[in-house]
Amino acid sequence: MQINLYISPLKPFEMQKTELHLVAIANSDQHPHNFIVILREKMGNRRLPIVIGAFEAHAIAVALENIQPARPMTHDLLKNTMEAVGARLQEVIVASLSDSIFYAVMHWEMADGRIYAVDARSSDALALALRANCPIFASSAVMDEAGIEMESEAEKQWSASTADLPENELQRRLEQAIEQENYEEAARIRDEIKTRRAQQ
Repeated sequence: MQINLYISPLKPFEMQKTELHLVAIANSDQHPHNFIVILREKMGNRRLPIVIGAFEAHAIAVALENIQPARPMTHDLLKNTMEAVGARLQEVIVASLSDSIFYAVMHWEMADGRIYAVDARSSDALALALRANCPIFASSAVMDEAGIEMESEAEKQWSASTADLPENELQRRLEQAIEQENYEEAARIRDEIKTRRAQQ
């Protein structure tokens, strides 16, 4: 895990950014042996796909599915170490894109209130964000360049097909999708279950 700590505290600055929600990990057809992590725009229909390696995908999947490893993984170790010294991961931003490589920044808030910017690979930043339960953002420039507009009509058809299903059937389909490693479908079903429970 490659991480570079900036020497000076973060200076206040304005960056237009969009909040995202990590929804799925899928196999990459165009990049054999790699995976695609899919981030969904919280207030919109765009998706941000980021190609990552197998080890990074495993680290994200473990956190995404709330799996507790017997011993701390590298990302768990970093999170636990930072929290032990009073630091808190405030937010993660996929800040820029260059030559098809995404660059991320993590903002750590120290016990004395200072905030440090930490440069990181996007996969490492996402793995830590999930463990720290902190917001994930992308700069507007990244979303404009790499964001993909989803067909809203397809989503409407999917919602209609699940509207009459009882929750136990949704739960069964969720487990089946995870078993088949169809993470995008699993994410949709999980979101449907969360939405129903929030409305109860």
